Amino acid sequence: MNPIAQELNDIINGSNPHIFEMLSNMGKALFFPKGILSQSAEAKQYAHKINATIGIAKEGASVLSLPSVTKYIKDIDPDDYLSYAPSYGVLNLREKWKSGIYKKNPSLENKNISLPVVTSGITHGISILSDVWVDSNDVIVLPDMMWGNYNMSFCIRNSARIVNYKAYDDKLTRFNVESFEQVIREQAKENDKIVTVLNFPHNPSGYSLSVAEADKVASILIDVARQGTNVVAACDDAYFGLFFEEETSKESIFSKLAGADKRLVAVKLDGATKEDYVWGFRTGFITYGVYGDDETVLEALEKKTAGCIRGNISNASHLSQTILLKSMEDMNYDAYKQEKFELLKTRALKMKEVLKNPKFKDAFDVYPFNSGYFMCIRLKDVNAEKLRLHLLENYGTGLIALGEKNIRVAFSCLEESDVEILFDIILKGINDLRQG
Repeated sequence: MNPIAQELNDIINGSNPHIFEMLSNMGKALFFPKGILSQSAEAKQYAHKINATIGIAKEGASVLSLPSVTKYIKDIDPDDYLSYAPSYGVLNLREKWKSGIYKKNPSLENKNISLPVVTSGITHGISILSDVWVDSNDVIVLPDMMWGNYNMSFCIRNSARIVNYKAYDDKLTRFNVESFEQVIREQAKENDKIVTVLNFPHNPSGYSLSVAEADKVASILIDVARQGTNVVAACDDAYFGLFFEEETSKESIFSKLAGADKRLVAVKLDGATKEDYVWGFRTGFITYGVYGDDETVLEALEKKTAGCIRGNISNASHLSQTILLKSMEDMNYDAYKQEKFELLKTRALKMKEVLKNPKFKDAFDVYPFNSGYFMCIRLKDVNAEKLRLHLLENYGTGLIALGEKNIRVAFSCLEESDVEILFDIILKGINDLRQG
């Protein structure tokens, strides 16, 4: 074991041995190297005459740059985007995002959370979660409707086992809390540790929990932890903030889980990619909430996370982080975001209005949706993939087929005027296939 990793482990184990138990073998071995990076940091602070430590090219006091690159970026100094970003992420952005987490989740007011570490999008955050907390054959509790990349991150990369609960009741009217509780408690009896990912707004169905449902889900996980099972609860908040109905919980369930019990580690996975409509920036965040007020434990987890990033992609894009920070500091930032929120909300509500038409009732059922980018329908008697291909080939209309019965519609990329047209086309396609 590297001495730096051992030091971090001693800090975690000394404060809360259950957190240490939950770390994967890789998580226990991870550390942030002092080597070249720490020596460069010291030189940056003290080498006032000559600094020959940094692996970038310089010209005078600035980074060396090509005009064919810099001519496209007018208002940012090349030193603020061409040099390497820290593996932890740009400090000012991390601090800004942390203050935003508290602002968006008032229930966290008196809770201590880590300083977010910058990831290259939420997919990268999920990968880090898997590396730091998941070992071979660990159980990951997920809904039967889930983002397919979870399988790649947890099972293909780290050889975990996914166990599903039924996401919705048979009538597709609500989240299936009973199935969630049954599976969580069954797995808690059979395993010393369970990992669950709570993805709301949900991809692919576009559903977010009500306040009562969120309270119930949190209470189940907290009770399981108090009964003696270690719980890693990851909150995939990719579409956070896009809540379109009054009764929907407007906070991340992370706010209910952070610090709730010594056997529960809450992990918040955020993406400016969706929240701030900068998908190609590949900028996300991973934040920890644990029991107790020991700052050194949170700092140790930050260091292990940064070490994972250092050994994987080294650091996330400096340019993306700089532009995002400047955007968040813009005096009109909140107004700009509200404007785009209202646009997406209008599309979602238009979809709900259109789907009230009884003409669709015999063709498909509608999964509950109230948030995010997506909604899903469950086909009554035609195959989803056959319908997808039929609509693509005959009507020039593209949708996503999920399994044999489900179709996902991204209303995020639809004009409001296209909503009714789209579902009329879907109905035509279903009737075509029924007639053979």
